[in-house]
Amino acid sequence: MSTLQNASLVVGAGSKIAQALIAELADSDSEHPVVAVSRTANPELSQRMGSNLRWLISDYSEQSINDIGRLLQQEAVHFKRVFICNGLLHGAELQPALQPEKRLEDLLEQNMLQSFTANTVVPMLWLKALKPLLANGDDVVVTVFSARVGSIADNHKGGWYSYRAAKAALNMYLKSAAIELNRVRPSVRILAFHPGTTDTPLSEPFQKSVPEGKLFTPRFVAEQLLSIVANLPAEPAMQFLDWDAKQVDW
Repeated sequence: MSTLQNASLVVGAGSKIAQALIAELADSDSEHPVVAVSRTANPELSQRMGSNLRWLISDYSEQSINDIGRLLQQEAVHFKRVFICNGLLHGAELQPALQPEKRLEDLLEQNMLQSFTANTVVPMLWLKALKPLLANGDDVVVTVFSARVGSIADNHKGGWYSYRAAKAALNMYLKSAAIELNRVRPSVRILAFHPGTTDTPLSEPFQKSVPEGKLFTPRFVAEQLLSIVANLPAEPAMQFLDWDAKQVDW
């Protein structure tokens, strides 16, 4: 594998958008290697990228996240671009089954905690573990997948209680992290990213109500995101942007 200086990291690499990101990185920036993290590897992508892709397996527990962070630190890895793509909206396989809540009566403690863990806790544990691995003195962009429904100002319909709240909490954590990182590593910028409604399993149950032309392919979102990251200004230290590079209200 190429040197792991100035590499890219894709966490949550099992998702459709994350895999499209890896493919786009392979096509647009073959000089720099990619590290992917997910529960299982993708043999097709691994074969396509060969030695330029390293796949690490994680169950997203705190211990697993810390172990990977320590491993990469021991290997003196430094990342210029990080994409944390984890997120959870629904899951019939979960116990109890998780669905976006429409009413207060739908709230269940376990579902609320499941959503908060996947959408808030896991991304922030990764950011904590990756702090020593962010390249020092270079422009670094850490992208974390948020969602427009996490915007408090943009909440006009209500519902989706746990997912909204978890993404709003994520945004606050990221804001605090951006302030801290700006003190110790001023070259690091954080991007909270809203990908729009993308044709993935996460949005599949809700696609019937999507306006024509607003259901995006994972490849389109990956291309848009890489363009945004490449052109992100040095200030401010954190932004909340959508797929079209437009600011989302907090």
